[in-house]
Amino acid sequence: MSIEAASSEAVVTLPVAAPALVSPLIDRLVSAHGAIWLTADNVADWAAAGGDRVILLAGDPVRFPEALDVAVVLPELRQHFAQRFAIGVATREHEDAIAKRYGSIRWPALVFVRDGQYVTVLSGMLDWDVYVERVAEALAMPASRAPTIGIPVRNGSASDSSCH
Repeated sequence: MSIEAASSEAVVTLPVAAPALVSPLIDRLVSAHGAIWLTADNVADWAAAGGDRVILLAGDPVRFPEALDVAVVLPELRQHFAQRFAIGVATREHEDAIAKRYGSIRWPALVFVRDGQYVTVLSGMLDWDVYVERVAEALAMPASRAPTIGIPVRNGSASDSSCH
């Protein structure tokens, strides 16, 4: 169990067991780089624990192989920025709920939060120089509202009896 300070109160983050089927490169973020497994139940407390934090939404590495590249680059980015942000990895089981919470619709994605509030999201794999530039921008941005994921609109047709 780890205890992190948030304002003047202590936030207790219970460890989450590693998912059963996870890529070794993604698991390495937790085992070697101090990342935390995030679920729909613990993400809000983890995000609110203070400071800049980045959530990896990897997606299925078979469908999104660049997720493995992002998992390799993420600790390098943190090192480049002098350990300025903590890393959390959404478990596959809870990834959709976490993505919805922060308005992310593409995989892989890095969701930036600060003091529990949404900052921005970077989607896909980027070139190193672009990543450095965009992460610097993200770390300088003020917190804002997470985008809401729109409700799909049905395409009405003449045969649609519910449309007048």
